[in-house]
Amino acid sequence: MSQAIEYEKIGDVAVLAANNPPVNALGLEIRKGIINGLESAEVDGAKAVLIYGKGRTYFSGADIREFGKPPVRPFLPDVCDRIESSPLLVVSALHGAALGGGLEVALSSHYRIAIPTTRIGFPEVNLGLIPGAGGSQRLPRISGVSAALEIITSGRHVLAPEALELGILDEVQDGDPCEIGLSYVQALLQRSAPRRPISELPSPAGIDFDAAYEAMLKKGRGQLSGAVAVRAVQAACEADSFAAGLARERELFLELMGTDQRKGLIHAFFAERAVAKLPELKGVEPRILHQVGVVGGGTMGAGIASAVLLAGLPVVMLEMSHEAAHAAKNRIASNLNGAVKRGKLSQSDFDEILQDRLVLAIDYGALSNVDLVVEAVFEDMEVKKQVFSSLDAVCKPGAVLATNTSYLDINEIGATTSRPQDVIGLHFFSPAHVMKLLEVVVADETSSEVMATGFALGRRLGKVSVRAGVCDGFIGNRILNTYRACADHMVLDGATPYQIDKALTDFGFAMGPFAVSDLSGLDIGWAMRKRKRAEGLNPQARDSSYADKLCEAGHFGQKTGRGYYVYEPGKRTGTPNPDVMSLVEADRDARGIVARSFSDEEILRRYMASMVNEAAKVVGEGIASRPLDVDVTLLFGYGFPRFFGGPLKWADLQGLPGILEDIRKWSNEDSFSWQPAPLLEQLVSEGKTFEDLNAHN
Repeated sequence: MSQAIEYEKIGDVAVLAANNPPVNALGLEIRKGIINGLESAEVDGAKAVLIYGKGRTYFSGADIREFGKPPVRPFLPDVCDRIESSPLLVVSALHGAALGGGLEVALSSHYRIAIPTTRIGFPEVNLGLIPGAGGSQRLPRISGVSAALEIITSGRHVLAPEALELGILDEVQDGDPCEIGLSYVQALLQRSAPRRPISELPSPAGIDFDAAYEAMLKKGRGQLSGAVAVRAVQAACEADSFAAGLARERELFLELMGTDQRKGLIHAFFAERAVAKLPELKGVEPRILHQVGVVGGGTMGAGIASAVLLAGLPVVMLEMSHEAAHAAKNRIASNLNGAVKRGKLSQSDFDEILQDRLVLAIDYGALSNVDLVVEAVFEDMEVKKQVFSSLDAVCKPGAVLATNTSYLDINEIGATTSRPQDVIGLHFFSPAHVMKLLEVVVADETSSEVMATGFALGRRLGKVSVRAGVCDGFIGNRILNTYRACADHMVLDGATPYQIDKALTDFGFAMGPFAVSDLSGLDIGWAMRKRKRAEGLNPQARDSSYADKLCEAGHFGQKTGRGYYVYEPGKRTGTPNPDVMSLVEADRDARGIVARSFSDEEILRRYMASMVNEAAKVVGEGIASRPLDVDVTLLFGYGFPRFFGGPLKWADLQGLPGILEDIRKWSNEDSFSWQPAPLLEQLVSEGKTFEDLNAHN
């Protein structure tokens, strides 16, 4: 008998207890153990079988250690069919999580009981897959088609009370899962409850599946798994038999297994978990954080303060006047009120945070006892140096001094202080209390302990934290500047901002680069361009002026109602600004450029090639430790389509030799002035991929 499943006969009940810590994943030994346990129960004369999980959960899903490996029998569909076909009464007692394959095991049981905090769901869609062991066939038979589609295509977790209402669970009761399970089984036996295989229930009533399929494709912006899940549920309604529905589900599951989207989503899944595991932090303890300071209460500073307050830490908010401090408090209150409306924060906690955990200050001395302070003032080096000089004077020894700069040299900022080892970059993304990405920017003299503290804060705030080195723009904004410049060059050469935006949203981005600029504010890019011109442009760089003309006219995007698009009051989507193309054409004429046409395919290829090439430089220079650091940064901070796994995973899937060939072809053209990254050339010459570098590191 497999030790992953412990067998015990208690009266007439055979108890199968999963013991595969930490999450009772459905690995090979668990699958074997369930089948062996059922066989033993049937031989031993048991009348019923109880399946439950020891430790903190029921079966939480597949064993991720088996991902990418050849499957080994018994497969999970075989296990589920064996459970359901047992002549004994089979009951599952759930606690913790019953997700994916775990929920499929539970649905294969004849009855289900759970404690109130149990979560169930089918997250497979987020890995580019659908339930593959009967989940899409059994769930709609007991919950109805609409509820099943919503659960399967969203991948969300459903709490036990809701699952009870939907008919997915039969009982919800507090207590030990084994004890309540045994009591429930005995009650079923006492009333001679029949076996109740879901497969024997009638097919559910269908809906307009073609409309549901198209809607899911649109909602997923090209992601296939949700739409394919619609077709699997359709089979539950329309197949000639349950077995035929299972066969159709398996066919669709295997089709998705072979797609690049599935590979990209699996890569994103593992990269998200690997990104904060850094060898240099092994054994390094972070500093303890009791209180955090924030300097600057504008949109970014208020967002950072809100994130810290929501994580349970007190905040000292420093502004330069009472009026500015109270304005900052109002911004924070607005952010927290949003959390109340979303059910993430109670009204009493909202009141307690603003009354007791937020301190407003207008004097640097108020920061003397904070353990970490984040500067979030205007993006100007001299202003930031003044702030850090003041922080150095008042903050206690050992306090972490962090800057939220998006571009500036943190080594230069740290040199302003007497303790550069305590200076670090914590680059939040706006809105800081919502966006998941945090770039932890490590300067030359930043200590390992301070770096560990940055990552510890990121974990506490629920962020996905990525280590970055110091350069202009770090990982994300440096790459952004390059692919955005590529888009600007294509506009000068004949494309329109609107064609480029559409090509990129068709690819899977939520917004195109010009719509994104309107959202973030055209004045931000304008300030950066002026700074770079003052520092001296690369002689190979091709500058443009049409965006500057928009800014000179006071058009900064959504916040002014006009940028590349025109926005009606209260609306976040706009219509093309009729003034833009005349500015572009004037810019072309001044430079003697004759416009040509671009296909959507060429736009996408150039845009992505510039992104991949600069990302390869970022990795090759050590600004990013691994290719996966780039992928995670672009996924969580810049809206890169998750189903491609990130730009460097996309490049691997496309084939690096072809991308390098394109870059070489375009490298001498005015519209594509970047030379091939040495790392990219090296990988192609050695026949390797970016994934090989991830595995090596």
